[in-house]
Amino acid sequence: MLNQRGHGVASKSGRQCRGCGCQLSQYNPDDQCAACSRLASQSQQGSPSVPVRVWRDGEVQRALAAWDFGRVSRLVRQRGSLRQGDMAELTGLSQAFLSMLESGARRLTNIDKIIEFLQGLDVPPDIAPLHLPGRVAATVPQSAVDPLSGDLDPALPWTPGRMVTALDIAVGGDALDRRKFLTVSGVALTAYAHHWGTTDAEPWYEATQTSAKVSARTLSALHGIIDDLRMTDAGAGSGTLAKLGRDHLRLIRGFLRNGTYTEETGRELAAIAADTAAQTGWFYFDAGDHERAQIYLLAALRAAHASGDVRLGAGALSYLAIYGYSTGNPRDAVSAARSAREKTKSLHTPALEAMLLTRQARGHAKLGEQQGALAVLGRAAELCAQGRSEQDPPWLYWVNEGEIYGQSGSCFLDLGDAQRAVTSLAKAHAALNPTDHRTRGLFLTRAASAYLRQGDVEAGCDSAHEALDLAEQLQSHRLNEHVETMLNDLHAVGDSTYAQELLDRAATLAGAGP
Repeated sequence: MLNQRGHGVASKSGRQCRGCGCQLSQYNPDDQCAACSRLASQSQQGSPSVPVRVWRDGEVQRALAAWDFGRVSRLVRQRGSLRQGDMAELTGLSQAFLSMLESGARRLTNIDKIIEFLQGLDVPPDIAPLHLPGRVAATVPQSAVDPLSGDLDPALPWTPGRMVTALDIAVGGDALDRRKFLTVSGVALTAYAHHWGTTDAEPWYEATQTSAKVSARTLSALHGIIDDLRMTDAGAGSGTLAKLGRDHLRLIRGFLRNGTYTEETGRELAAIAADTAAQTGWFYFDAGDHERAQIYLLAALRAAHASGDVRLGAGALSYLAIYGYSTGNPRDAVSAARSAREKTKSLHTPALEAMLLTRQARGHAKLGEQQGALAVLGRAAELCAQGRSEQDPPWLYWVNEGEIYGQSGSCFLDLGDAQRAVTSLAKAHAALNPTDHRTRGLFLTRAASAYLRQGDVEAGCDSAHEALDLAEQLQSHRLNEHVETMLNDLHAVGDSTYAQELLDRAATLAGAGP
C-alpha cells in the first residue's frame, strides 16, 4: 500500500519480535527483527573479528603503509562490515576517539597505542607498517641500555640540540658503554622511523656570536672529506675508515656546537653531519661492529631531520634495512624501507626509490615472501630504467642496472631459486661499475653459491676464485662473512678436484691472515 506521499510501506503482520517486541513485517518469516537477529548472530559468534579478505584490499594496504590509521579504521570497518563499537572492542580505543580518528580530528601517534591498534585488528605481519611483538617479551640484561629511554628516546623533541646530543653519544662524547647497548629492532626501530617521519621541524637555536663563523668554504671542505671517504670505501672496503669517519663527525659536531652560523648554514651543517654519521655507521657495520653502527645511524636520523632533507633520513633507514636483513631481523628491513619510501614518495627520485625497493625486497626474500619480493624488484627495475633525476641525491651514484640485477640475484638465492640467481648475478657482474670492488666481490660470492647449489661445480669455483682475488685486496668484514658462506657451500662438494683446490687456497689465505 502507499502512504500519503505515495511511497510503498510494508504491511504489518500483527506479529511481534520476541527480542524487543516491535511489530514484524509480513515479509519477515522469522520471529525476530533484523536488529535483534544481527545481535544474536554476533553473540553466537563471540567477539568481532576482521575478515581475512579485508587485508587483501589494496586501499587498506596503502593506508597501513602510509601510517594513516584514521583511514585504516574507516576502511577496515567498512570493508569488514563492522560497527564502531566492534572496532572499539577490538582495539581498546573508545568509540569517541575512533570517530575523531576517522574524521581526522585526532591522530594516533603513541607507539604503544599504535601497536595495540594493529594487534587488536590482527593485521597480518607482512603488511603491518611495523614489527608486532609476540605476547612473551624477550628477556634482556638489566644492565642493557633501553634504546627508547634517556637521551636515546625517540619521543624526545627532534631539535638541533637533541641532534648534537645524539652525535655526542655516537662519537664518544657520552659515557655510554656500547657493549651494554640494547640492539634497536622491531618496535624500537619503528619508533625512530615513525618520529623521524612525522615530527614537525623545530626552529634552530641562535648560535653564539662570539665564536668563529662557519663559511661556505668550510662547508665545502667538510662535504668533500666525507665524499672522499665514501669513494675509498667502495673501492677498498671500510678498513680503518670508521675511525676517520668518527673523527670527521667530531669536527662537524664542534662546528654545530661552537660555530657562528645562520639557520640556513646550520641546516647545511646538519646535512653534512647526517651524511657523515650514516656513512660512518656503514663503515662500522662493514667492519663487523654492528652495535656501534646502529648508534651512528640513529644519530644520522636526527641530523637528517634537523637538516630538513628527507633524502638523508631515507639513506640512514636504507642502512638500517641492510642491518635488519643481515642480522636476522628481515621484518625490520621491510619496515625501514617502507617508512623511507613513504616519506620520500612526493619527490621525483627514481634512483632513491629503486634503491629502497631493493632493500625492501631483500627483507621479503629473507622472510620467504616471494610475491612481495618479486613485485618490488620489478618496480625497482622500472625506476632504474628511468635514469636519475635532478632531485636524486649525488651520494647514490652507485645505483645502476648492475646493482638492481645483483640485488635481484641475491633475492632469488634467498628464495631458493638458484637458476634465476645465476642469471641475474651474471648480468650484475657485466653491468657493475668496475671500481666498486666490494660490491663485485659480494655478488661473486653469491654467484658461486648459486652455481654450486645448481650443481655446476666448475662455474661455482671459477666465481669463488674471483671473489677470493678481491677479498685478498679489500678490508671488509662483511665480504669475509660472505666468503665463509660460500666456502660452506663448497664443503658440500669437497670431493671435487675444483672444490678441493679452492678450499686449499682459502685455508692458505686464512693461515696467512693477521
